[in-house]
Amino acid sequence: MKLSTIAFALTITAAVPAAHSQSSVSLFGLVDQSIAHITNVNAAKDSVTKMPSNSSIPSRWGLRGTEDLGNGYKAGFVLESGFSLDTGASMQGGRLFGRQAHVSLSTPYGTVTLGRQYSMLFYSLFGADQLGPNLFGSASLDPYIANDRTDNAIGFLGRTGGFQYGATYSFGRDAAATGGPAATNCAGESATDRKACRQWTALLKYDAPTWGIAGAYDKLHGGPGVVFGGPAALNNSAYYEARTTVNGYVQVGGLRVSGGWIGRTNRSAQSFRQDMVFAAVGYALTPALFLDAQAFRYTKRHSDDDTMMYVARATYSLSKRTAVYVTGGYLTNSGNAANSLDGMSGAGPGLNQIGVAAGIRHAF
Repeated sequence: MKLSTIAFALTITAAVPAAHSQSSVSLFGLVDQSIAHITNVNAAKDSVTKMPSNSSIPSRWGLRGTEDLGNGYKAGFVLESGFSLDTGASMQGGRLFGRQAHVSLSTPYGTVTLGRQYSMLFYSLFGADQLGPNLFGSASLDPYIANDRTDNAIGFLGRTGGFQYGATYSFGRDAAATGGPAATNCAGESATDRKACRQWTALLKYDAPTWGIAGAYDKLHGGPGVVFGGPAALNNSAYYEARTTVNGYVQVGGLRVSGGWIGRTNRSAQSFRQDMVFAAVGYALTPALFLDAQAFRYTKRHSDDDTMMYVARATYSLSKRTAVYVTGGYLTNSGNAANSLDGMSGAGPGLNQIGVAAGIRHAF
């Protein structure tokens, strides 16, 4: 659907009197672009300077709507599109609304959501993975962390006091065919293979005023035709990949200290297990200047292919909506590990990398 068509539909909707005085539809988004320089992006030890497709926070735009149904019930929807600001291309495998596309019903007991949505792994990392989707961050080592969304899913998310709990179940986790790792051609919903491309996730989280702890489990099955993953591709419904996380944080004034573990188990033609351990610190030096840093250790069991990564970032807010930032990182690969600081530029096996990026971010 073209943007002009969406704008026309919104204009017509706005011209019709609302059926309920507490209904609303809003446009939201964020644009973020940086320039980055990274060393040793191949075995020849070449460097690259570029505008990456991801910077401190992925660029996106979307529509969000709610209607108050009364007695603690609300209906809602989210349509959210991710795009690369350097080229204007759609992200998440070229989907128009690749970040989120779902309808929901909120009740006094929790919210039920139908459609493309985040897995519970996404919610579990709030508060602990402080750099989040930063250009140099956890997704550089495990790309799934930046793509933990699922198609054809039903989800539930509830809260009781400080406890948050939820689960999702997908009948076919990934229908897009190109653009891996955000798209793997695992559509599922098969009458002949009911395990193909199924996925389920679960969350239990507790937040107190000054600390929090979370745990989540995310298991996804493969299916015929899966195109991403190389020798460890989940191209059979008997194959699966699972991630488990336990993490937490402590907040003291403007200082937050956090850490966690994410374990990854792949059961395929080339099975393996990997562990990511991270520790982070964030501090509001002034109301406008925020500093954060994070260290990662990514290890492959029964192998010498390990990676260490150290990242720091400074963000200065020019206003409530606009900020400038600079981020830098240092990565070491051992054995045949060839992870890169940004997860996209490549790296020579066993080579170290240094990277720096600076950019501008604006929210609307």
